[in-house]
Amino acid sequence: MNNGMDRRRFLKIMAAGALGMMIPDAVFAQIAAGRKPNVIIVFTDDQGALDAGCYGTKDIVTPAIDSIAERGVRFTQFYAAAPLCSPSRAALMTGRYPERGGMPDNLGSDHNTPGMPATQVTMAEMFKAAGYATAHIGKWHLGSTPECMPNNQGFDYSFGHMSGCIDNYSHFKHLGGNIAHDLWLNGEEADRRGVFFGDLMVQEANSFLERNRSNPFFMYFAINMPHYPYQGDAKWLEYYKDLPHPRSLYNAFVSTMDERIGQLLSKVDELGLRDDTIIVFQSDQGHSTEERCFYGGGYAGPYRGAKRSLFEGGIRMPAIISWPGQLPQGEVRGQVSHGCDWLPTLAELCGVPLLNDDIDGKSILPVIRSADAESPHEVLHWAYMNSWAIRRGNWKLLGDPIDSSHKAPITSDDKLFLVNLEQDIGEMTNLAKERPEIVKKLKKMHNSWARKAAPTTYMLQSVK
Repeated sequence: MNNGMDRRRFLKIMAAGALGMMIPDAVFAQIAAGRKPNVIIVFTDDQGALDAGCYGTKDIVTPAIDSIAERGVRFTQFYAAAPLCSPSRAALMTGRYPERGGMPDNLGSDHNTPGMPATQVTMAEMFKAAGYATAHIGKWHLGSTPECMPNNQGFDYSFGHMSGCIDNYSHFKHLGGNIAHDLWLNGEEADRRGVFFGDLMVQEANSFLERNRSNPFFMYFAINMPHYPYQGDAKWLEYYKDLPHPRSLYNAFVSTMDERIGQLLSKVDELGLRDDTIIVFQSDQGHSTEERCFYGGGYAGPYRGAKRSLFEGGIRMPAIISWPGQLPQGEVRGQVSHGCDWLPTLAELCGVPLLNDDIDGKSILPVIRSADAESPHEVLHWAYMNSWAIRRGNWKLLGDPIDSSHKAPITSDDKLFLVNLEQDIGEMTNLAKERPEIVKKLKKMHNSWARKAAPTTYMLQSVK
């Protein structure tokens, strides 16, 4: 080494060359210290777009989620990749639009239903290849055949249910007429009946942290709340008893969930790992208005739509990232970001090579670091059943929209629904007839995307 280059700079150049990427200073500090940052993704289920105290909702208690925001960066225009569970999770795991990730719709209720193809390259496989211990704790919903289950998708350790929802005490699923026990430990059925599933999740997660406290780890903590059935703790049911039904039941379940997230964070602190651990928080899509959750309970504020809708209430989600000492704390970002973005962002933060560069996500590290950075997304696309949407700048065009929040009727004139989100965040006024030139341009752009990314879905949609 020549005298003009100190050891630190030499190591950084060598590391960058080995990984084929530029390494942020914070990441290099970890590498130079001989360790990589840990990663925990907390992925909630059917949590409303604004249902956390840090998002301004006044009637809900979420100190754990709020603490992540206090020590991190909170997003206000972060989008799920889909308005329902399986596609949103596939996008998170692969960094690809659900249509390209092999999960354009929800997994079927039968245990033998194929899920996300094993040929997809997951975030867990990426971290495992980089020497991380990997764990899935909670809901999977990406396949229940052996080749599609977590242990064959990059996870060393897996504990949870494979279907969309279970009773939290019996651990039986009750969907589509299919009733079966659905709790699995590393691919084998596990009998823990009678114990609240959220408590089991915390126990398993804490044990994994204990075992891997000295090693870099990646944990996907996919908590199955506040998805129905609403089964909140008695103390929270009492706390919210004066709220209207079903908000009282929903809030109790959200606070029950938040308490378990808090227990996980406390374990991270107890082990002295908080400064070495990146924590990501996101809901998979908007709150449910289905019969089994009494047709609601969640809150999306001014946003129209809920789960299964491509209006903002179905896809604009609470999302936060925290890494104390390395990323900004207590800050808010309004740039457009997307569920596919976590994979490349975490790869960059951790200095981990991508195993597949054919992805749709973009690193949002510049956005995380600066409120002045440009969003990496000029355009975003969604496709669900016959519905579709495209956002470009403040313009958003929806085709065959569904309003699962029932805020206003969808008429025959709304087959194409154009909004300017800067002027109409509630998406209540259809500008399609007033701005046909914008409709034409956005429809053409989505056509082009759909033909390549979702040819099967494209055939179902009224994009022509």
